[in-house]
Amino acid sequence: MVVALIALIPIGYLVVRAAEAGPGRIVAILARQRTVELVGRSLLLVTLVTALSVVIGVGLAFLAARTDVPGRRVLAALAPLPLAIPSYVAAFAWISALPQIAGLTGAVLVLTLCCYPYVYLPVLAALRRADPGLDEVARSLGRTPWQTFREVTLRQVRPSAAAGGLLVALYTLSDFGAVSILRYDVFTRVIYTAYRSSFDRSTAAVLSLLLVALTVAISVGESRVRRRDVARIGAGVARQPEPLRLGPLRLPMAGGAGVVVVLALGFPIASLLYWFTTGLSAGLDAGRLGAGIAATAWLSLLGAVACTLGAVPVGILAARHRGRFATVIEQVTYAGHALPGIVVALALVFLGVRVVPWAYQEAPLLVLAYVVLFLPTAVGSVRSSVAQSSVRGEEVARSLGAAPGEVLRRVTLPLAAPGISAGAALVLLTCMKELPATLLLRPTGTDTLATSLWTQTGVGAYGAAAPYGLALVVLAVLPTIWLMRASAHDRGSES
Repeated sequence: MVVALIALIPIGYLVVRAAEAGPGRIVAILARQRTVELVGRSLLLVTLVTALSVVIGVGLAFLAARTDVPGRRVLAALAPLPLAIPSYVAAFAWISALPQIAGLTGAVLVLTLCCYPYVYLPVLAALRRADPGLDEVARSLGRTPWQTFREVTLRQVRPSAAAGGLLVALYTLSDFGAVSILRYDVFTRVIYTAYRSSFDRSTAAVLSLLLVALTVAISVGESRVRRRDVARIGAGVARQPEPLRLGPLRLPMAGGAGVVVVLALGFPIASLLYWFTTGLSAGLDAGRLGAGIAATAWLSLLGAVACTLGAVPVGILAARHRGRFATVIEQVTYAGHALPGIVVALALVFLGVRVVPWAYQEAPLLVLAYVVLFLPTAVGSVRSSVAQSSVRGEEVARSLGAAPGEVLRRVTLPLAAPGISAGAALVLLTCMKELPATLLLRPTGTDTLATSLWTQTGVGAYGAAAPYGLALVVLAVLPTIWLMRASAHDRGSES
């Protein structure tokens, strides 16, 4: 119950804070021309990024899974890697090389290249599970490859593409770092500006709640569209499909896929290396960089530990005690996950100033923000790993006289440990990349790699910013390796 209530803090406090402005003020804020423009700009950005991400993600997944395009194994391995690069790091890489792309064009380009893996990964998995016989039957009935792709293959992967598209839309709507660096005004950037530039934070609270309403509307709209899908995935034994022969299109298709991977992965890394070597000539502040690495690692570790400790009781309850109470507790913990980071940060700023001033701009409040934002990631890992472990071991332990606490310590947690550690690694990775909450709530005098990068980029010091971006990417490799090892352990256990 305590963990669930923590997840509801941001929404409850924003409602209270906005209500203090009174109905007249709220209506005035919502009806002003600037608010209407923000809704339009945000929805335009979400629409463009989501549409392009779906096209690129589905196209690359189809090339990797169903065609004879040259280098498709390399493509399958490289295409999802842009997920490891924070969107604000990619934005820094692009605007430092091409300042003229600032605005809508740059925001669409950067966010699309960062977000298409959210579509690519589920669609690739769906194509590998799907029954290839349907495609073969369609071609045997005289359908052209394009007709087969449009009328059969797309119908099979449409639920996965819709789910990935929802993730892209929510990420784009909540993104703060990339749109700020690329100087494109949407809700998150204006909320941050309103918070920083005014003593009256009611405007920021009202805009935050409007952003939450848009997030909920997008989620509800996606679920209604998905319910109308009629796609079917074959349930038979998996069979390797016969690759579609692209003929003279093999090289152009391979070239197109290569361009996407180079733009999404190669260009940001090359740009960071260029500015890193350029910045070295002006001197490297090794002390500040080391302090940033230490602060990032320490605060992210605190966030991962806190999320995991909070997720263990909720995950075990959800896995072992199905019922309305367990379902409600689990779903409540997901409330904060639907909120943009800037909204959670703003709510906790209000909470810190008004209720717990001793914790404002201190590590506990920032860790609380990480818990609200990333608790569902840890809960999902704990629940699934506990559910996959057999209950017979627990029953045997209880039959031998072990107390419930001893059963939990000696049987349940050891069996679920690989999955729990994987969830902790994922939370650690996301805490390292998180920007808006860290920017507003970090302890006084502390700068993480993300906030240092954001600060240096804001004044156009690209050479000084590059070391922080590179260090962040390198630091993110460690939990990624941890995740890969945990995944390999799970596959070994299954086999």
